[in-house]
Amino acid sequence: MTSTAHAGKATQRRVAFATVIGTTVEWYDFFIYATAAGLVFSQLFFEPAGQEIALLISFASVGLSFLFRPLGAFLAGHYGDKIGRRAMLVLTLALMGASTTLIGVLPTFETAGLWAPIMLLLLRILQGISAGGEWGGAVLMAVEHAPENGRGRAGSYPQVGVPLGMLLASGTMALMTGVISPGEQFLEWGWRIPFLVSIVLIAVGYFVRRSVDESPVFEEINEQKAQTAVPILVLFKKHWPLVIIAALVFAGNNAAGYMTTGGFFQAYTTDPKGPVGLERTDVLVAVSFGAAVWLIITLVAGFLADKIGRKRTYQLGFIILAASLFPVFALVNSGSLVLLYVAFGVFSIGLGLTYGPQAALYSELFPASVRFSGVSISYAIGAIVGGAFAPTIAQALVQATGGTTAVAVYLLIVVAIAFTAVSMIRDRSGIDLSFRNQAEQEVGALVFDKRRADAVKATQDA
Repeated sequence: MTSTAHAGKATQRRVAFATVIGTTVEWYDFFIYATAAGLVFSQLFFEPAGQEIALLISFASVGLSFLFRPLGAFLAGHYGDKIGRRAMLVLTLALMGASTTLIGVLPTFETAGLWAPIMLLLLRILQGISAGGEWGGAVLMAVEHAPENGRGRAGSYPQVGVPLGMLLASGTMALMTGVISPGEQFLEWGWRIPFLVSIVLIAVGYFVRRSVDESPVFEEINEQKAQTAVPILVLFKKHWPLVIIAALVFAGNNAAGYMTTGGFFQAYTTDPKGPVGLERTDVLVAVSFGAAVWLIITLVAGFLADKIGRKRTYQLGFIILAASLFPVFALVNSGSLVLLYVAFGVFSIGLGLTYGPQAALYSELFPASVRFSGVSISYAIGAIVGGAFAPTIAQALVQATGGTTAVAVYLLIVVAIAFTAVSMIRDRSGIDLSFRNQAEQEVGALVFDKRRADAVKATQDA
């Protein structure tokens, strides 16, 4: 296998389609919960706590799953580096689908008492474990099958699954609240349908993913019987600075993104006692528009990452995201539905530019033998630091200050940290990702790492 070896075009198309379908299904499930948490779960599962506390608990339940994403990342990373990328993809997809479908048949607090929120939280934890393991497998399948000069574009395909999942989730919810089960019907039974629909999507995603070949990089590792015994231990012993810096990069995008994907904007703009007071369906359609813009910009960012590099694309995205924060909140607070569309559209530009290059950037950071563990765990930790409790923090800041200025400041700080972190990474676009090039992959990922690959190889040989 040479540095230019890669899958044929037919295989690349199958992989691209499979990773888009799979991540769309996975994140549809994940975001359906977050959307429902902002709209109805506080009333159905946490109402005895009182309106404000119930909403905080509901948002906290969104963040709860993030605490278990590292567990999913550890498990999937360990076995993904030992038995393959594809097996982990199918397993995590099935786990997410089962958890989501079961949420759709849960009894509420009114009929089951405390057991209702307990069961809800347990299923949300299973969603978190699944989400923690799914992403790493999807992006490695896409990137490791791709040619060296097309990894940014290929890596953007599984990334597109996130805004597609959000688009599908918000669109389905809008259909339920505005057409099929408006008003009290949505509270009574309509919210369940989007969860139950997941079982159909899971069947499609499972079928598609089973038809995709294993990653060529893992096949090389498997042929040489070179699997690392405990990849996670090697990762943290030799590459812990990469994990921390990569996690901080993602934290900036994730904290901002979870204003919509975590349900904060939906709850804030539809609160009848709040300053905006828009209708649920109108806001959900606006969120869908924002997700569509996010999707397009994510694809654009993938192409841009191949043209100007992953690092520059990220830096551009974080600058745009930081510059847009205060204007976006001003537009949201205007109470105008048209300006809400503008706000979500502008916000999504920075989100897409700081999400599209992520798969390629992460894949090129870590050596082949621990790559699944590296990308999965960095992603999971970044999600905890950035998005896990961002909606809860935002809601608490609004309740404490009576406005959204503090929320914008909070996001600006996180984005500034992420910009600093990505500036510490050396762009390694086009590096040979094969196992035989492990010595070069071991060094030089950070700008202050001056080690040379030949010196590392000599040490290893000795």
